[in-house]
Amino acid sequence: MILMGIGDEAGASLDAQIQATRALGWKHLEGRMVEVPGFPKANFHDIPDAAFDQVVEKLQAAGIQVYCFGSAIMNWAKTIETPFEVTLAEVGRAIPRMQRLGARYVRIMSFKPGPEDDTIPPVVFERVREVTRRFLDAGLQPVHENCMNYGGMSWRHALELLEKVPGLKWVFDTANPVFNPDRSRPRPWPRQDAWEFWTHIRDYVVHIHIKDATWNPAKNDADYNWPGEGQGYVREILRDALARGYNAGVSIEPHLAVVFHDATSQASAEAAYQSFVEYGRRLEQLIATLRK
Repeated sequence: MILMGIGDEAGASLDAQIQATRALGWKHLEGRMVEVPGFPKANFHDIPDAAFDQVVEKLQAAGIQVYCFGSAIMNWAKTIETPFEVTLAEVGRAIPRMQRLGARYVRIMSFKPGPEDDTIPPVVFERVREVTRRFLDAGLQPVHENCMNYGGMSWRHALELLEKVPGLKWVFDTANPVFNPDRSRPRPWPRQDAWEFWTHIRDYVVHIHIKDATWNPAKNDADYNWPGEGQGYVREILRDALARGYNAGVSIEPHLAVVFHDATSQASAEAAYQSFVEYGRRLEQLIATLRK
């Protein structure tokens, strides 16, 4: 397994992301949001060219490889009403930057579903096919994440998306099923089961996001946990992945200090850094016990 973390979970600044990666002795990073001196924080494919030049220089000097772009392409902040030109522009910016950094994978999604949706509209397949084709033509592999998007509405929706989008692969997030409803089942939709989702999608998984969570009915949301201490079946999924010979990327996304999609979630830079490093160490220990 190739261990890494989603950089901005350790801190907004690239320096903090590099420092945390080095503290864990890791050589890879998943790039999502980043901030360098003189420029505001933004996604890897959205920062100005001068800021991206700094990113390239700092990462090369640190000997850290960007394994995956955690892009905002078709993510939960966009719907099918969002002009497709927005998506194509993001793809157009991401491709040369991925190539420059030598990144192998790019995380994409499939738009935020409406509150009543339980099927995938045809336009979603069309758009994801076009995005996938553009990345594949550039020698890059798009991976779809099971999150708050059409492809993440259930494992059945995920398989339908994969069937109708040739060449697409999957990045499996262990905790996202904990808070996502299973829209393939009768209403009221129950929560998804992470182990069930994994067993149906695992043949297509080439990258894994590790976070863990427990559903909290009192607040109608998830509480985030250390790896293996929640309802994300982290231990069981990693054990199964190892048994199946999985040797690709495993990226931590702790969410213990800051929840990426929650604007009300705040934490000090030091708290974010420390929780990231501690999370990485706990994951290493968990993997070590599973290898025995």
